[in-house]
Amino acid sequence: MSSVLYDTPGPKARARNVLYTIVFLLVAAGVLAWVLWTMADKGQLEAAKWKPFVTDANVWTTYLLPGLGETLKAAVVAIGFALPLGAVLGIGRLSDHRWIRVPVGAVVEFFRAIPVLLLMVFAFQLLAEFTSIGSDFRPFWAVVIGLVLYNASVIAEIVRAGIESLPRGQTDAAKAIGMRKGQTMAYVLLPQAVTAMLPALVSQLVVIVKDTALGGAILGVEDLMAAYLTIPANYGANTIATLVFIAAIFIAVNFVLTSLASWLERKLRASKKGTGTVLHGEDVEELAAGPHTGTPGGV
Repeated sequence: MSSVLYDTPGPKARARNVLYTIVFLLVAAGVLAWVLWTMADKGQLEAAKWKPFVTDANVWTTYLLPGLGETLKAAVVAIGFALPLGAVLGIGRLSDHRWIRVPVGAVVEFFRAIPVLLLMVFAFQLLAEFTSIGSDFRPFWAVVIGLVLYNASVIAEIVRAGIESLPRGQTDAAKAIGMRKGQTMAYVLLPQAVTAMLPALVSQLVVIVKDTALGGAILGVEDLMAAYLTIPANYGANTIATLVFIAAIFIAVNFVLTSLASWLERKLRASKKGTGTVLHGEDVEELAAGPHTGTPGGV
């Protein structure tokens, strides 16, 4: 079915898409074969270099699983602070008061422009100079602070864009029934914007999980990434094998996160189809394809 942004491909376009897919798969298979052949030629596929991950449970219980726990702990703490802070900053950027909107905008643009690794290192030095946090905990909190400052500023832009994407009539309707600006934001705009913001928010949460690896690589946090140094040194496994398993764990964690978010998004969209909530393009198409019980419209 065609939509505003996409036309259903005809026979020639479908044949072209099939051809492109075949070419891509052949190129990808060729690249993979070349990588495996090169690794085998360099002795990187020898069983001895991968064996510790299969036969030695200590590799998992001593390094990988505890490292994963530290990674998830840093990610959860950072997400717990970044989400509400980002929401507050995003709403602040939409304020009618210039004395709120301008400073908040400056804060968002400032921290969004600084690399997250630089924020982590800067936070580490500040904690060392001005706090009594011990050296065992300082790297962890430096990573969390860096992640919160950077990602809260990005989330603020996601929130602002999500709210501004709603039809102007939603705000006008809320004003017409006597709602104050705070009530309009809390009860009308934010609940509807959540669905539109969710894909971008999930992408940013995945970024937070991945960026925790900077702490293990640079600041000495004993997270999942730190295992790429300790496992080869203690178990004879090569670095490439260690990095492959670390990458696989990150992929699994982020796959679970995105799957949960996709499920939540489907639930949110389904709950809005008969409620009179403003629907997005894909929702309208789904409703047009079959019977529906509600009438899409504004508040």
